[in-house]
Amino acid sequence: MYDIVITEWEAIGRLLIALGLGLAIGIERTQAGGQAGLRTYGLVALGSASFVVISTLVTQQYSGATNFDPLRVAAQIVVGVGFLGAGVMYTNREGTHGLTTAAGMWVAAAIGMAVGFGFYSAAIATTLLVIFTFGTLQRVEDRYLRYKKDN
Repeated sequence: MYDIVITEWEAIGRLLIALGLGLAIGIERTQAGGQAGLRTYGLVALGSASFVVISTLVTQQYSGATNFDPLRVAAQIVVGVGFLGAGVMYTNREGTHGLTTAAGMWVAAAIGMAVGFGFYSAAIATTLLVIFTFGTLQRVEDRYLRYKKDN
């Protein structure tokens, strides 16, 4: 059986890493003129990590007294961020807007959860893939896919 044991200093480190990774995505979004930017992505990743770290610390503190399951908290983060993402989407005559922003916030929550659980490599890899998706694939879409739609 695997024992979950983290110190409060490690918990603080996890929160700082999650914030940093969320900010990295937010920098790209701010530069691209996205609806949500630096602070939003940083806070989503930090909040997710915080929920996971707190649930891990509570599980650690009360192990043996009651059966705590940190994955229940993680499941609720997914739902909660879904509502947050729904708030940035809107539809008008030109179509639906904010879907990419909502998806990015959803992934930032996943990054925060990964850091909260201590899966740093997965969180860093996901952050790099998100930045690639937002940045590089945006240019590909603008240059090749949207051009064909207009003609």
